[in-house]
Amino acid sequence: MACPAWFFQDKQGFMTLDPTLHRPWRRIERRKSRIVMVGNVPVGGESPITVQTMTNTPTADVAATVAQIRAAESAGVDIVRVSCPDEASSAALKDIVKQVSVPIVADIHFHYRRGVEAAKNGAACLRINPGNIGSEDRVREVIAAAKDHNCSIRIGVNAGSLERDLLEKYGEPCPEAMVESALRHIRILEDHDFFNFKISCKASDVFLAVAAYMQLAEVCDYPLHVGITEAGGLRTGTVKSAIGMGNLLWAGIGDTIRVSLSADPVEEVRVGFEILKSLGLRHRGVNVISCPSCARQQFDVIKTVEILEQRLAHITTPMTLSIIGCVVNGPGEALMTDIGFTGGGKGTHQVYIGGKTAHRLQEGDEGIIDHIVRLVEEKAARIKADLPV
Repeated sequence: MACPAWFFQDKQGFMTLDPTLHRPWRRIERRKSRIVMVGNVPVGGESPITVQTMTNTPTADVAATVAQIRAAESAGVDIVRVSCPDEASSAALKDIVKQVSVPIVADIHFHYRRGVEAAKNGAACLRINPGNIGSEDRVREVIAAAKDHNCSIRIGVNAGSLERDLLEKYGEPCPEAMVESALRHIRILEDHDFFNFKISCKASDVFLAVAAYMQLAEVCDYPLHVGITEAGGLRTGTVKSAIGMGNLLWAGIGDTIRVSLSADPVEEVRVGFEILKSLGLRHRGVNVISCPSCARQQFDVIKTVEILEQRLAHITTPMTLSIIGCVVNGPGEALMTDIGFTGGGKGTHQVYIGGKTAHRLQEGDEGIIDHIVRLVEEKAARIKADLPV
């Protein structure tokens, strides 16, 4: 089958939207922001939107924390945050940063000295909450430590911990209060000739968070760390994060993201990449396009997709794979994916590669899942080797 006019096949065999055609409904214009370095990772400007997570092990337990960070690294994380509630935690950073590849952000609350210690011990960034870090003098000390150790800062405004005077002024957490809190601390950093910082203004309420970020995006050009805080468990938190962060990212707002889930940090990374992938903002691994299945399905679609997502989790090469149970939408979806599999009658299914029919697969032949995994792995290997696919 011919490739649709609005798609083209690039030199690596990917089916891609033709960039020469004017298709405004597919275009996201990112908000222009300055670039901030978190270790060796750029955040903002035209840099890729980075994905973050946070460890939940006791930071002083170096082995457990390093193991969790490495698991997140395998999932593709760009930046990892660790909490530093006590001196033992900030001291542990010295050993942790030596054993991992991604930059580490030290999460600082209440005790400004932990921020100073974290900067000395190798943190690439300090996350401070203006509502609980203490007086302006204490913030100044943290700024001085960040300067001395080439450390960036994240101003972390949170609806649940706004300054008392702002709550008295506005009566409750609201977008205006959150933005005023952010601007107040922007001025402190700027007054001390410090500009290597990014900002977040999170809330657990989707409407509040989105409104605050939209207002903040209008009044400054610093990179924005986007997230819906305390979003909930894996299912509910994923939905809330996708709605809130998706709205912001679609509007071009957001330079780095963290999906806050009551779940394994690796799941936060996976969901983060899926959100970016769905908007065409970041591509990593296999994007599986599959039908919900119905009585027309010619094989067990749900079980097949569930197993394939597990078996293909190790693939980092961007690739699209369509798994469709019957010929109603199968051939059309296969036109637009790198590899396609469509169920056919009498146990005979169709395999597509690069949008074209490739071969048929009988139920009695090599297992469907093993066959698809082999095709994906072979294509990924050839792409990595820069060979024709």
